[in-house]
Parts: sequence; structure tokens; C-alpha cells
Amino acid sequence: MNYLIGIDIGTSATKTVLFDENCQVVQSASQEYPLYQPQNGWAEQEPLDWYSAVVRTVKKVVQESGVPAEAIKGIGLSGQMHGLVMLNEANEVIRPAIIWCDQRTGKECEEITRRVGAKRLIEITANPALTGFTASKILWVRNHEAENYKACRHILLPKDYVRFRMTGDYATEVSDASGMQLLDVPNRCWSKEILEKLEIDESLLPKVYESPEVTGHVSKEFAEVTGLTTATVVVGGAGDNAAAAVGTGIVEDGRAFTTIGTSGVVFAHTSAPRIDPKGRVHTFCCAVPGCWHVMGVTQAAGLSLKWFRDNLAEKYKDEAVLKGVDSYDLINQDVAKVPIGSRRLFYLPYLMGERTPHLNPDCRGVFFGLSAIHTKADMLRSVMEGVSYSLLDCFDVLKEMQVDVNEMMACGGGGKSRIWRQMLADMYACEVKTIKAQEGPALGVAILAGVGAGIFPDVPTACRQFIEQDTWCQPEPSAHAYYEKGHQLYKKLYTQLKECYSELAVL
Repeated sequence: MNYLIGIDIGTSATKTVLFDENCQVVQSASQEYPLYQPQNGWAEQEPLDWYSAVVRTVKKVVQESGVPAEAIKGIGLSGQMHGLVMLNEANEVIRPAIIWCDQRTGKECEEITRRVGAKRLIEITANPALTGFTASKILWVRNHEAENYKACRHILLPKDYVRFRMTGDYATEVSDASGMQLLDVPNRCWSKEILEKLEIDESLLPKVYESPEVTGHVSKEFAEVTGLTTATVVVGGAGDNAAAAVGTGIVEDGRAFTTIGTSGVVFAHTSAPRIDPKGRVHTFCCAVPGCWHVMGVTQAAGLSLKWFRDNLAEKYKDEAVLKGVDSYDLINQDVAKVPIGSRRLFYLPYLMGERTPHLNPDCRGVFFGLSAIHTKADMLRSVMEGVSYSLLDCFDVLKEMQVDVNEMMACGGGGKSRIWRQMLADMYACEVKTIKAQEGPALGVAILAGVGAGIFPDVPTACRQFIEQDTWCQPEPSAHAYYEKGHQLYKKLYTQLKECYSELAVL
């Protein structure tokens, strides 16, 4: 039997999973590493930590599985997007990587918009200038650390630094490169116009591949430290959300997923490069060659529920410890007793500002309609409904862009809650389903590796064969009718408060 490895290089840990050719998990291992915040709003990691975690977890799954190294045909890489890794002439890391959640680059975003033009930037890169993206980080180093920039010979994304250490090749792929703000997203190549206007030498950038393409083979050095062989191919892989899309079967038109993790994402596949001229959602190349995805983001999805639990409903944590259960299961039990609409209580989930559709870093969370009748359970349900309304905002932008969705998958921690899935089904007015596999990005890039290794004919065929659906929620007409009215009020609240948020920011 043939085997494949999927590696997900996340922000908090790397997870490596060994699959057989039927996409069944054989062995998995993970390792955590630190995040550094040298100043308020900064976020950095050491690339060597990622590489060490990959070496240890790959070695562990190979040894503990007992699978012959020659049977492992391909490796796929996924991971956190947007991070900046800079190498010098000797291929040494020049400085710690500036990662996706770093917020130091506000002035550089203004510089990018000024140099390229706001409209033209969206036309080429499909997104407005954002602090999280890589281009603004490159400019920040050039503006503030001239010696480091002068020493730079190679710019890589996090997973692609690991690829370089694994194969010796400077390579990336279209989905992750889309988040650098240097790629011509409709044409799936580096934008000479953007690079010229930002004065970035294209020779610093790696070669761009499609996600299932082979970018190289395991090097002799990496084989020796992990137990692999140099015959194993390494494919392009994908950024975390694009990889998760493959791992949940979102690889054809009409299919989408909603993730409720710390943040929330509504992600839809499209065979045409649809771009929102207002920049409210991200359009990136996806992991299926010749296709794209559109993605709206809610900043504080699961974070809102966790914040409420940790600060205003700690009894659930204490009770969970006593009963030996998950605190969120107890929350779901109480929320199930609260009627739709949380007794006319609304929650705006803007704890961390908001991206889709407002692009407003100054807006903040609100409970509206609070009265003496309300209990903790009412407030908890309103938090879940408020997050769902925010995800519906994302969904509505996709519909406005004529991205049709007839099948929605739910994933992430919040996606495990049947109550939350039912809310989404009622608001979206479509079925919301789950899948049996729980490996997400690691499974997605293992499938990509299987295509690159010639085990699977293409990505959609493999997904149709191996991604199994598990549960589903049907929309209830009466609930949908209520939420349609509720959503109108929810949107009006933001409009009414917009100027107040600006005043609050400077108070």
C-alpha cells in the first residue's frame, strides 16, 4: 500500500499526519512552539522552531507507524499564511519571522496604497492593503531595518521555509502566495507591476507552482534525520484555509464551508476569479488548479463565546471539571432551552474590530436590548446568534458577488455544536453539514500530495471518493423568517453606532 504525509505548520503547533492511500489516518504527532511579542501589537516566531517541530513529528510518525519509508510516496505542506521569512546569502534566517497577526505595518499599508493605487491594488491582488499580509512586512523591514533588508536574498512564507529545509528548493504555490499581496491573483503569477511600484526585486521571491504540483524531492539530509527516502515527492501544498477546503471537500462550484474557530470564516469555491471591488472579502487562488476561493472573515467568532465563558460565566468551567465533561457541552444544554432571538437580546461580536464587511478596527462589542429578564443562558445564546449574524454578513457579500452556494459544511470548534449549526442553517436558508474526517488541513495537503505522486487523478475526484459527510441540519422556515428580520436590525445597529465607535477610539 502507498502512504502520504500531510504537515500543518500552525501558529501554536505543527501537526504531522500519516495517511494510507484511502486517506485513513495511520499515525499522527504534534509539537508546540512559542510566539514572541517584543512590543505591543507585534508577533514573531523563530523559523527554526517550525523546522525542528517538522523533523521531530515526521520522524515520530515514520518510526511509530512501522510503515516502510519507500512506501511513503508524497508530502504536502500547509500552514499559517502571510508570515515573512528572510534568508541571507548563506541561507541563514536573518531575523525572526513576522507572522500573520502582527499589526505593526499600518504606515506601510498606506505606502502600498499610495504607490499602487487602491483600485488598482484590488484589481491585481484582489485585496486592499492589510497589515496581516506579507508585502507590508517586507516594506516595514526595508523602512526600519535597512541592514537586514540589504542582506536579504530570499523571501519565503512559513511553510515554504520548511519546504526549503526539506528539499533545498525555493518554491511556493498559488494559494499561499495570494496572501502576500505581490501575486497577480487572476493570472496566478507574480505581478511585475506591483513589484516595480513597490521596488521589490522579483529574484527575492520563490518560483510559484500550482498546489498539487511537485516542487521537489526530500533531500538526502532531511531523509537522514527523519527516516524518509529521497524518492518521496513534495508538492506545493496550500495555505491553511485552502488546505482545509480540500480536507472538507470544498473543491467544486456551489460548495462552501463555515469555520467557527477563534475567528470565523465563510469560504466558497469558485471556478472564476470573482473580486469584490470594495475589498470586503478576500479572493485568493485555491488549491484546485485554475480555480479560486472567496473568503469573508469575522474577527471574534469562537473568541466571543470563550470571552463570555471565561469572564462572565465561569460556573460552566467549574461544573465541567466536577462532572468531567466539556464546558461548551454544558453551555449548549442551557442555550437549547432559550427561545430563538434570545428574548430580543442582540450581541455585536466586534471584540477585535471587524473585517468583513466593515473593515473597521475601531468597532467594539455590544449587548443591545439587555433587560432584567435576561439570564446568562440568554446572553450566551445571543453571543452565538450575534456571531452567526456576522457570518451571515460574510455570506451575503458572497451572494452579492454571484458566488452561488448550495451546500455548506461546518467546521472548527463551534461547528461541533449542533445548536450553532442549526442557527447557521436557519440564517443561511440552506443545509449545513459536517464531515467524518477531522484532520482538516493535514488531510487536504495529503490529498494534494497524492495527486502529485500520481496516486489520485485530480483533487475533485479524490475528494469525491474520500471525503464522507456525517451530519446535517435543515433550515426551519419559521426560524429563517425571524432571523431575516433580526438581521436587518443587527445591521442597523452597526450603522447607528459607526460614528460612536470613532469617537470611542479617541476618547
